[in-house]
Amino acid sequence: MRILGITAGIVSESADTRTLAPLQTAADTVLWLSCTREEFANRLADIQALLQARCGVQLVDLHVSDLLNAQLPSHYDYTSQYDVLVFRRLSAGGSEVAPTSGGLPASHLPKRGGPPILRRIDTSPVGFAVFDRLLLSVHPTDCAVRDAYADKLLNAPALISRVGTTQLPGSPADLMLRLVNQMVDGYLELRRELSRQLDHWQTELLDPRARFNNWSSLLEARLSLHHLDEICEDQRGAEQDWIESLEAWPSADSPTGQRERDLLQVRSRDVLEHIERVVHHVQRLEQNAETAVQMHFSAQSHRANEIMRTLTVLTAIFLPLNLIAGIFGMNFEFIPFLHQSNGFWVAVGAMLLIALVLVVVFSRKRYLERSAR
Repeated sequence: MRILGITAGIVSESADTRTLAPLQTAADTVLWLSCTREEFANRLADIQALLQARCGVQLVDLHVSDLLNAQLPSHYDYTSQYDVLVFRRLSAGGSEVAPTSGGLPASHLPKRGGPPILRRIDTSPVGFAVFDRLLLSVHPTDCAVRDAYADKLLNAPALISRVGTTQLPGSPADLMLRLVNQMVDGYLELRRELSRQLDHWQTELLDPRARFNNWSSLLEARLSLHHLDEICEDQRGAEQDWIESLEAWPSADSPTGQRERDLLQVRSRDVLEHIERVVHHVQRLEQNAETAVQMHFSAQSHRANEIMRTLTVLTAIFLPLNLIAGIFGMNFEFIPFLHQSNGFWVAVGAMLLIALVLVVVFSRKRYLERSAR
């Protein structure tokens, strides 16, 4: 469990809430209480006591169940005193649970030959409970997003003294949006590798000299992309619900409060725009995979048509030769040229002439041309 207190440009961290007692009583202090699901389950009583002391309210049982659920889709809920946002992250790395419980279902993962990036994408949910001056976040085990952003906050005072600008969140809602934005941006960084690996399959599908046999893995990859699309749609729906709830908040009673409200709305719309970029990218990958499969079958059909055309032309060339051979093979006693000394050469010459004429005619009609590779 990590506990950070942010006040007046100072960030303090402690593993025990009692060491942050002076900060807990400050009205302008933003507390960030982050823990894993296992820690949240084991220390639920202590966390509820802290929420009661700091915020005057505890989490309801249904929201506790939501924060502990590792299979819950992204969604937003609220009470009169706090908001709850569950957001399924899209990041590279192992999941805290088996694939059937946490990230992509095992039935949706490529078993062999598929893009390894699809098997490394972790979609475990991260839960947030947003109070007035406290943010409670429940993460998967070894959550890199939490640790990275916590270290960034701890290093922020040094940045302020050196650059003169503040990078600290001004409210728990602002802190939550920054974490969500970092999770979404973490997936955007995977686009290049994911696109490169799927482009390799497209090249193999369109190669006329290659025999593509990895259809089962391709199907698994398409199912994985479809599952990611569903996850992104849930994320977008949850973020839209949060924005609608934010717009329904009562008006601020000071210019500073109104400015903070405007910044929250701007950051919320920015997070939504990033999620939509992810949705667009996943849908484009799905369309590219589907298009590559269709082009593969079209190319195979075109190749089969070319083969049949060549065989048909060869059959048309040898058909009159077979006719001549069949005529001279009849069991009649009197057949022209049959008993002449040069009959054989006349027949062979006629057959070669007919074949040559047919080749020239078919060449002029472009029946013997090969398509450019």
